[in-house]
Amino acid sequence: MPNPPVPLLPEPVRRLAAWCGVVLVVTAVLAVAIWLCVVFQTAVTPVLLAVLGTALLGPMHRRLIRMGMNRSLAAALTCLAVVGFAGGATYVVVLALVETGDEIVDALRRAGRTLAEHFGAVGTSVEDITENSKELLEKFGGTAASGVVAGLSVVGSVIAMALLALVLIFFFLRDSHRAVGTLRSLVPSRSGDLMEAMGRRAFEAVEGFMRGTTFVALVDAVLIGAGLLVLDVPGALGLAALVFVTAYIPYLGAFLSGAVAVLVAFADRGWIIGLWALGLVLVVQMIEGYVLQPVVQSRTVQMHPAVVMLAITAGASVAGILGMLLAVPVTAALFGVVSELRARYADAGADAGAGTAPPGPADPADAA
Repeated sequence: MPNPPVPLLPEPVRRLAAWCGVVLVVTAVLAVAIWLCVVFQTAVTPVLLAVLGTALLGPMHRRLIRMGMNRSLAAALTCLAVVGFAGGATYVVVLALVETGDEIVDALRRAGRTLAEHFGAVGTSVEDITENSKELLEKFGGTAASGVVAGLSVVGSVIAMALLALVLIFFFLRDSHRAVGTLRSLVPSRSGDLMEAMGRRAFEAVEGFMRGTTFVALVDAVLIGAGLLVLDVPGALGLAALVFVTAYIPYLGAFLSGAVAVLVAFADRGWIIGLWALGLVLVVQMIEGYVLQPVVQSRTVQMHPAVVMLAITAGASVAGILGMLLAVPVTAALFGVVSELRARYADAGADAGAGTAPPGPADPADAA
């Protein structure tokens, strides 16, 4: 018999080449997907916002349906509740920031001067950032006033995007019971179970992230706002609103809003109140990290802080602030899909290993 051909490359090198090929293909697919999302961001952004809104409002819609309400009516009432809540919250946040914005900016400027006297370049940087921010806002206001058409165009785009997202939320809620059938119709029948499982796991991860983050943001804002009111820090309501909004950017948002609150307290009330404000922020962050996050988001995909920071950085590089807000839930969905695939293939591998195991003796006497 002729000798079998000798492989050109040893087994470890061939395995490495195969994995490199897989990584390159996956990277190319992800790069094309991100490029398409950037090109069609006008259509993609409302869809992503609608998915996040649907994940957050799904429990309310399902409760209305269990009460015997029509699906369309339940979806419409849910969307109206969103409009009322979002409009009221936006009004409170904007009003608080407008009324206390000057106080916060002045306090930051005084904090920058004080830090510059004691620490040199660090304080100068804080003061420069505050001055540049104020000048940027003034220039933006002047530009918007001189270019009304451009300003109206931006506002119109934002309103149109919000309305489209709201309409999509209505349809997603109303037709949520058809999502599984639609997903199965897009793939071959033998892959239907896998696609359904991955879709459910991804949506559960996004749903858990949105609900958990909203609850944590509300608790953080209430605790920090109440503490700042007790300490008589100017702009306490505006700072609490800032804490709530930035909480949707994990880690980085809490750091920025907490630093602003501490600087304002330090500049307006002195070192003692500033240290009390720092202690308040640290205690709230400890409560969030060691109590709220493990308990509230225990059923969602747990991601390492380094992965979260990398996702936020990548989102910011792709789509700015909006990318930072969407990066973590999208990453949570991807982690959900990966965990589902890993669990299924691990079970399949275990079953295959058990099926190929050599059978043992039927009776101990046979072994003897």
